[in-house]
Amino acid sequence: MNFPLPPPPFTAPLAACALDDLAWDNGFSRLPPHFYTRQPATPLADPYLVGFSPAAAALIGLDPAQAQRPEFVAAFAGNRPLPGADPLAAVYSGHQFGVYVPQLGDGRALLLGGVAGADGRVWELQLKGCGKTPYSRMGDGRAVLRSSIREFLCSEAMHGLGIPTTRALAVVGADEPVFRETVETAAVVTRMAPSFVRFGSFEFFFWKDHANEHQGDLRMLADYVIDAFFPVCREAKQPYLALLAEVARRTARLIAQWQGVGFCHGVMNSDNMSILGLTIDYGPFQFIDGFSAAHVCNHSDENGRYAYHMQPQIGEWNLYCLGQALIPLIEDVEATQAALETYKDEFAQAMDELFHAKLGLATSEPGDDDLVERLIVLLDRNRTDWTIFWRALSRLRVDASAQRDDAPVRDLFVDRAAFDAWAGDYRARLKREKSIDAERAARMNRVNPKYVLRNHLAEIAIRKARGDDGARDFGEVERLLACLQRPFDEQPGFESYAARPPEWAGGLHLSCSS
Repeated sequence: MNFPLPPPPFTAPLAACALDDLAWDNGFSRLPPHFYTRQPATPLADPYLVGFSPAAAALIGLDPAQAQRPEFVAAFAGNRPLPGADPLAAVYSGHQFGVYVPQLGDGRALLLGGVAGADGRVWELQLKGCGKTPYSRMGDGRAVLRSSIREFLCSEAMHGLGIPTTRALAVVGADEPVFRETVETAAVVTRMAPSFVRFGSFEFFFWKDHANEHQGDLRMLADYVIDAFFPVCREAKQPYLALLAEVARRTARLIAQWQGVGFCHGVMNSDNMSILGLTIDYGPFQFIDGFSAAHVCNHSDENGRYAYHMQPQIGEWNLYCLGQALIPLIEDVEATQAALETYKDEFAQAMDELFHAKLGLATSEPGDDDLVERLIVLLDRNRTDWTIFWRALSRLRVDASAQRDDAPVRDLFVDRAAFDAWAGDYRARLKREKSIDAERAARMNRVNPKYVLRNHLAEIAIRKARGDDGARDFGEVERLLACLQRPFDEQPGFESYAARPPEWAGGLHLSCSS
């Protein structure tokens, strides 16, 4: 099986640079001016550092000690321009909850530019929450501390899980009021990615160029993406078709990985889909606790468009939006449809590999799909905790002699008889491939995390950071970050983070402002 395993621990480069010595390489800003609007950030009064990721800093060769400097906080609050940066807000459009919106764009984010790391890879740095842009529409251009902490932690947590994602360098807060459902305080999260180009970027120029009866800007954007990120597509007979097929493959693999860890994105609009196949734009996301295939994590999603079980279908739907935008360059509708079919095949293969790995199966048999499907139905009917179940399943013994031997996993089910029936077939399957308990458990624990960013864990960190008890405490943000960077490891002292959520967690509601 070639499903990606968690990345090895990051080794920082030997040489780390100061903040003002970052090696900028601003590729996106070399596109024509109508792809974006150049502007500075809107300053925040008296900003303070809330969270910092040394692992993300190492990607751009930044000395982590720089985070202790006031200049660091000022720079990533948007108060202090960085030498070599070229701040801009990009324009794009997209389908939001299935409805096309002709112009969106970076309404509260500024791309500072790209920074080359020690390995030569360029990471774009973006400030999210740094004030109004021409694309803010009716918004204030700000982000709140609550949503910024969630994005910071989940960006780094997803990386720890081995799932493609944007990264997060830092969160900076300020006491400036921001009005959402209630009055909150402002924050800026610094996001990092090789590129922030989205499906909606192509949609914008497709419809714009279509109205002007030419495709110059669309072609320019596609050529930029191919040359910068998919150079092998340039060698193909039809480069733009090869680009679409590669994006379909990456998107399929990404969403399969989401499904595997019980992750709900919450707002899978086409403008929130990365052309590189990254998890991007963390809003009302959630790692499911008690499993429900129809779980909707976004309180604003009244029709359940982005429910957990809908994510694979919505990924394909969004790819069709991208495919439509690329047809003028591909010039072959049937070939475009064939490239989009890549998604279904890749997703099915990825899910097959994933669930074989999660079950600890080293071989394949014709009845394996049925075994998985029955298990998903069982988990759904019993509202079994998704993360705890998979971790506990690794402790099941092939030659157990009594039901009490299965207690760690069996007791997670209300309908224990139904679990016993499934476990009997699973155990027989393991016996047929002569599975060895210790070896299987080790494999399973490399793909089934013990720790995920549950909503209540993020909420506790947020409340402490806000000072709900009287004094700001950012220690829980740092502690959670440390734990989530090693989600597959047994970590003494962090056991409570792997426990079932408390009852009050069921009352947490997330919306598009989250």
